[in-house]
Order: sequence, then C-alpha cells, then structure tokens
Amino acid sequence: MEEVRDDEALRNETEPAGPAEPQEPPLPPSPPPPPSPSPPSPAAPEPEPPTEAGARQLLLDEWGPLGGGLQLPARLTWKLLLVRRPLYRNLLRSPNPEGINIYQPAPPIGPTKQPLQALGNFRGWHIGMEQLQQGLSWTVKQQCIDLLAEGLWEELLDDEQPDITVMDWYEDSRLDACVYELHVWLLAADRRSVIAQHHVAPRTGGRGPPGRWVQVSHVFRQYGPGVRFVHFLHKAKNRTEPRGLWRTRVTDSSVSVQLRE
Repeated sequence: MEEVRDDEALRNETEPAGPAEPQEPPLPPSPPPPPSPSPPSPAAPEPEPPTEAGARQLLLDEWGPLGGGLQLPARLTWKLLLVRRPLYRNLLRSPNPEGINIYQPAPPIGPTKQPLQALGNFRGWHIGMEQLQQGLSWTVKQQCIDLLAEGLWEELLDDEQPDITVMDWYEDSRLDACVYELHVWLLAADRRSVIAQHHVAPRTGGRGPPGRWVQVSHVFRQYGPGVRFVHFLHKAKNRTEPRGLWRTRVTDSSVSVQLRE
C-alpha cells in the first residue's frame, strides 16, 4: 500500500530552500572581573619615645664613658637633651654654603660679578666686605652661637668647662701672601665681655699645588666660668680685576663642644 503524503510536505521537499536568515556575530567574551584590591598594609607603629633612663643610655652610648657621671640640673631632662644633642655636633649653620668638597682640589672658577649670597646657601651667616689697597678686599662672614639656646647649660659650661673646638678649611688661592684669617671670641652673657679668644692669619708660603685646602683649628680648654656665646668670624681674600672678582673660598667651618678626657 502506498503511503499518501501531504501536498504541503511534497512542496517543501521539491522547492529549493530560500536564503538563510543573517545571524548576528557572537558577542566577545566578557572580561574577567578585576581582582579585588589588596587591603592596605598596616601602618608601621610609631616608635615609642624613650623613657628618661632610655634617653640617658642612648646619649651615654654616643658620648662614651666620659658622660657617665654627668649630672643634669633639675630643669633639664635627658629626653630633652636627646632631642637637642648639644655635644659633639657642629653648632654653626650652613657650614658648607657653596657645597665644595674638601677631599678634592677646589674646583677652578673664573672671576665673578655675582654677590656671594647668590653662590650658595649662606643661611645664618652675616656677610660683609672690607676694602684694602691694590684691588684687594676681604669677604667677612661671621656667626654668634648662643650656647644655652643650643641645649648646653650653665653648670656644664662653668663647672665642667668642656672643650670648645673650632675648625675651618680655606683655599690656597695665591691671591696674596695671606688669604685667610680666623677670629673667635668666647663671650659672657652680655655678648661683649671676652673670656677667651683666638686669632690666626696663616701664610701658606706658596708650598704645594695651588688650590689645595688648608686646615685651621683651635681647641679652647680651661677658659674659665661665664662663657655663654661663641662668636666665630673668618675672612677670605679677594682680588678685583676688570673681568670681575677672584675669590678665596672657605668650607667645612665648625664649632663643637666636647666633654674633656
């Protein structure tokens, strides 16, 4: 028996299929979600300030056994002394204003018409000029150090009289026979009464290569009671020419206080 098929089904088999419906392109895969931000690392705990005994031990470790018997007045604490550190540090401001390295010859420079203050950081220095003959002059720089304001105290200065060391380095510029002077006064509380002083005007004599650094230093010892200020002054020789000013440079100036051995 023949199978009777529906006319519609026959037409579908015999008629060619029409064009396929256009399909939309597949969507790109979704990017993975960003990683969760890492939690902030915990802040380092603030170091606890040292106790009075801890501050004393820290300072005695720095100063050595000489400070073991050091007694402080009632108004001063070891914690305050640890902050100020008045001993064994340079009490001058801007001790190396031109940034010159004393471990190498002074870098050559030509004459300049710029003021000294424009050549570096001279904070703390009072600067002046002294005119001489034959085109020569002095550049004068000075500071007055208040020892009590720096953290020292009367009993230490009067009873112990620690060493007060001054040091300086100047350039052997060969601009004159004497190109440098150092003047230091230890002053009483009125800033006028001189308790001790030191003055030096070295002459290099042309020895060694020009431009080398020459050290000058002095230690005040057993200067007597009453010192409250250190007035530090040095002079550097200049020579004026039509092209400008030739200078003698100075660097690594220092004033420091040390316990006596």
